[in-house]
Amino acid sequence: MLRIALVTATLATVSATALGADPARDFPNRPIRIFGQGAGSTADYLSRFVGQRLFEKWGQAIVVDNRAGAGGTLAADAVAKAAPDGYNWIMGHAGPMVSAVSLFPKLPYDPVRDLAPIAMMTSGVTVLVGHPSVPANTAQELIAFARQKGGLSYGSAGNGTISHLTGELFKRVAKVDLQHIPYKSAGFALTALLGNETPISFLSPITAHAQLKQGRVKAFAVSSRNRFPGLPDVPSTTEAGIEGMEARLWFGLFTTAKTPREIIARINRDVGEIMQRPETRAALLNQGAEVAFSTPDELGAFVRAELERWTPIIRASGIKAD
Repeated sequence: MLRIALVTATLATVSATALGADPARDFPNRPIRIFGQGAGSTADYLSRFVGQRLFEKWGQAIVVDNRAGAGGTLAADAVAKAAPDGYNWIMGHAGPMVSAVSLFPKLPYDPVRDLAPIAMMTSGVTVLVGHPSVPANTAQELIAFARQKGGLSYGSAGNGTISHLTGELFKRVAKVDLQHIPYKSAGFALTALLGNETPISFLSPITAHAQLKQGRVKAFAVSSRNRFPGLPDVPSTTEAGIEGMEARLWFGLFTTAKTPREIIARINRDVGEIMQRPETRAALLNQGAEVAFSTPDELGAFVRAELERWTPIIRASGIKAD
């Protein structure tokens, strides 16, 4: 009878384990780390924005760990090598998730294999901005000035970031000669622009928000066919006469691959509740970003589609990691 009881108890334990204790039931029970890409960047802003609201919801600290440099790949590599327990995230974007695959031949991680999507967060545009001393007030005047001067430099948030890709796209469609100057993050690129170290740049509206409002930089166009609701007074590239210069600026949360799906679903659900609040949408749009929340599967499919789109473009255009 004792042996039968022991067997029965063992089977009950196995059954409970198999059916399940939900690994997300006690999640989170310690601080979470979001890896960003430098103070002043959109990734940093979004990480702090959602982190504060998750702290209010969960009662656990959300630590923003900025790893500036190498187009965001330092942050992505840190998360790729973390324990698969859901406590390490990256605010990913085109740089570390898409273009790095082509630009860095010895990339230490695979964005599809080593990182698990959680949710798309926002979608937007880059804005072509210039120092007030630039003798142009429209995109066409800027193009004429760049052609006349030759070798005009532009700053980006780093190799492979969407600000870099947008700049290279602008060079091609506008037929101008520009010199790319990569910085460790968007914040550093903005500082260089304000100091006239680089006369123009391609930045996120969030990064340049305060400076645009204060008139410390001038905006020429946003990288979309239609005007962007977050910057309604700035013409689209189509309006500005720069056909073919469309580049989507997106940000999404990712964690380490093999993290239990239940934990990813828990994060997605709670982040989604925050992102879909009317006050969240209004606050982010005021800063220059539109909420574009998604499921993990939708974000994963989007990244694969972006890899298929940008990889041949990067290779064909000869874009290099400067």
